[in-house]
Amino acid sequence: MNTEKDFSPLTPNIVRALNDKLYEKRKVAALEIEKLVREFVAQSNSTQIRHVIQTLASEFALSQHPHSRKGGLIGLAACSIALGKDSGLYLKELIEPVLTCFNDSDSRLRYYACEALYNIVKVARGAVLPHFNLLFDGLSKLAADPDPNVKSGSELLDRLLKDIVTESNKFDLVAFVPLLRERIYSNNQYARQFIISWILVLESVPDIHLLDYLPEILDGLFQILGDNSKEIRRMCEMVLGEFLKEIKKTPSSVKFAEMANILVIHCQVADETKMTNDLIQLTSMTWMREFIQLSGRVLLPYSSGILTAVLPCLSYDDRKKSTKEAASACNHSLMKLITPEDDEEEEEEEEEGDKTATGSPPHGDRPKAEGDSNDLLNASQESVALSNISFFTQTSADQPHVSLNLDGIVQVLDRHLHDSSTGMMTRIAVLKWLYHLYIKTPRKMFRHTDSLFPMLLKTLSDESDEVVLKDLEVLAEIASSPAGQTGDLSGSCDGAEHRLELTVPATAAGAKPGHHTPGGGSRAVDSSPSTPSMNSYFYKFMINLLKRFSLERKLLENRGAFIIRQLCLLLHAENIFHSMADILLKEEDLKFASTMVQTLNTILLTSAELFQLRNQLKDLHTQESCALFCCLYRSWCHNPVATVSLCFLTQNYRHAYDLIQKFGDLEVSVDFLMEVDKLVQLIESPIFTYLRLQLLDVENNPYLIKALYGLLMLLPQSQAFQLLSHRLRCVPNPELMRTVDESTYMESKQQAAAKRPSHAPMDYRELLEHFDRVQSKHLEVRHQRSGRATDLSDRKLM
Repeated sequence: MNTEKDFSPLTPNIVRALNDKLYEKRKVAALEIEKLVREFVAQSNSTQIRHVIQTLASEFALSQHPHSRKGGLIGLAACSIALGKDSGLYLKELIEPVLTCFNDSDSRLRYYACEALYNIVKVARGAVLPHFNLLFDGLSKLAADPDPNVKSGSELLDRLLKDIVTESNKFDLVAFVPLLRERIYSNNQYARQFIISWILVLESVPDIHLLDYLPEILDGLFQILGDNSKEIRRMCEMVLGEFLKEIKKTPSSVKFAEMANILVIHCQVADETKMTNDLIQLTSMTWMREFIQLSGRVLLPYSSGILTAVLPCLSYDDRKKSTKEAASACNHSLMKLITPEDDEEEEEEEEEGDKTATGSPPHGDRPKAEGDSNDLLNASQESVALSNISFFTQTSADQPHVSLNLDGIVQVLDRHLHDSSTGMMTRIAVLKWLYHLYIKTPRKMFRHTDSLFPMLLKTLSDESDEVVLKDLEVLAEIASSPAGQTGDLSGSCDGAEHRLELTVPATAAGAKPGHHTPGGGSRAVDSSPSTPSMNSYFYKFMINLLKRFSLERKLLENRGAFIIRQLCLLLHAENIFHSMADILLKEEDLKFASTMVQTLNTILLTSAELFQLRNQLKDLHTQESCALFCCLYRSWCHNPVATVSLCFLTQNYRHAYDLIQKFGDLEVSVDFLMEVDKLVQLIESPIFTYLRLQLLDVENNPYLIKALYGLLMLLPQSQAFQLLSHRLRCVPNPELMRTVDESTYMESKQQAAAKRPSHAPMDYRELLEHFDRVQSKHLEVRHQRSGRATDLSDRKLM
């Protein structure tokens, strides 16, 4: 440096000392500068003060010579000390050259810069706040400085600055947030720690409302939560915890919607092998749970994204139990937000929007009834109990109308059903959602039914019984909802005069007595066959179900009985058997038709769920029961033994005997004899207790005995033969059963005959002719198969 240059008002001695390599001499020069500036302050000579500061900055602090830069830094600090409370007038000139030295390659010089700035800030105190962004920017760089002395010096300055911010009420948060938003994405651990410490301080100051700007920094906070440093993660958890506490205290001022997508992103784990990702997911899922519970319907438009994040977590094992429980709570709370009001048609929603504009509250803001949740959702099985949670609800004047993005939700649910990797609990949750949507928003949901229907049918092959059961509940709701009524019902076997209207019991598909569904009238509250409740999807469902059984014989063997029995509970057994019988009557695959009839017959005769239907068929005392019998009979003819068992069930013993007489013309195979064997076993079961008791009245039931003897003659001398033979040997002599004189006996016989229910007229001759026609078709098909097999065998021999 040119020592002959004019540095006035600095004396040559001061200039030489500032350029000296010894710290002690530079310190003496600083004391002289302090004395000089004090004189100028006493004289109110601001021109000279500013000239001194500019000289120290340009000629020393920004010099190319390292010792000069050190002298300039200590000189600027001395000026600040001398200025005292007046230093605020010159802070820009004092601070900027010092901050420039923060980038110096010499660690000693960076340390002196920290020391100088510390002294400047200590004197100025609150006056430095207008320059806070400059100071924060400089400090954030030194926080990651590799030199421990520099880091130590920057930490002292950092603590001083935090004290000043905490004490002041003039901090410009609006100006600071953009810088914070930029720096929060730093990947340096020390920089992250510095930023987190500042956020924690700002959040603790009552007059600084950092929560208002949380949407701008929340993503960065979750990024920092994944840091490899345990200490940084702990600090970040503390910051997020403080924010969440404040959110719970003042939910009305929280911008829930602006943060929803941020949480959705972090609820989804990209790499499940990293433990830090588990922490991010758990924390964001916890936040999501609180957001849904606090914000109410505000987050409803984000439902599809929330479900995308939440649903996979429901299948987590115990290693992620906390995340699973939080996700379960999110799922349950989100489901509760959807109400029947969301099922309004577009034009109704437009009208509602007009009402809202004039001051009327939208439907979405009406209080929700506690009883809206339905029993079949099994809310009691959820991992987290939500009964004690209080929901914050904004007033209707403040809360805008929120519409449900049903298309997005259905798309997410459908995608999870199609994904083969979806866990069992997730599949169950998806089906619960579909069921819930069909209950709450049936009219809108039926727009998606055609696209959902194939996948719902495919889900019947799921390996989990619980998944299949939930799937059946959804299909049953589709088939029975009034909103799905698009045309005339199909499914009659006997023409208009014997049409059996499809019905649904009051308890089917979760319906409660008096429960009204949107889009239609009240559900049936009784099981009367005269109450039409099935819609046009019911028959389509039955056709597709039987088609699936035909294509997947293992499904029929392993799950057929389970599926049909559950459907009988959900949609009324009479509906199921009536419609399936009608469809099987037209079935071209006669072998499948026979197998299916055998399955249905076994279910009919053995399942507790069909007790009411068996009683209805037992006496045939109404026109409807006779029509049902005729419908079942025509399809049951695909399986002769099943047809006989149906006659036994309906007490058509003479017709059963006539059928057995025709068995001599049939092809008696091993399978046929095994079916007869099973029928004998059934006769000995509790189902046919009334039939066995009727053997006591020999004179009034001669064809029952003849039919049983006919079965006996069909059987080889097997165990079943011995069982039935022993039963028939127990039939008493009719003469021994008489306990009164002949006239009294005949009179009681006539009275008993009069009391017997009068069957509706049925043409048994026509039924026998139908049986013959069906058996002729079966025989023809078997002969064709036999011919093809013989032809194939001949070709092989050739």
